[in-house]
Amino acid sequence: MPSRDEIFEKVKETLVDALGLDDDEVTATSRLKADLGAESIDFLDIVFRLERNFGIRIPRNELFPESLFTADSGFAENGRVTEKGLAELRLRLPHADPATIDALASDPKVENVEDLFTVNMVVNFLASKLS
Repeated sequence: MPSRDEIFEKVKETLVDALGLDDDEVTATSRLKADLGAESIDFLDIVFRLERNFGIRIPRNELFPESLFTADSGFAENGRVTEKGLAELRLRLPHADPATIDALASDPKVENVEDLFTVNMVVNFLASKLS
């Protein structure tokens, strides 16, 4: 199993290639959308590249849950994540920073959910997947 540092370096390389970034733009705390400029379509490419670079299969919605906040899910109301939605995020994203989920609880706008998707989250996910 690769070390956490080795996983980070490979994730960093993957993101640099997928998003056309410079090495120094990608840090452990970088948010994929807000800091690195990833768009929804990029998430598919990133997952594909991670699968190839790590020799694993990542089922759809496992790393980046796409359709969590549909109108009838009960996970969001009026553009805000509900308590049920926060519980579902904790369940589906055990690799996300718990402090970031707690921060989301204090400002539960649905658009803030994307702040959970950080480089560190991807590294945590892969470390778990590869162990």
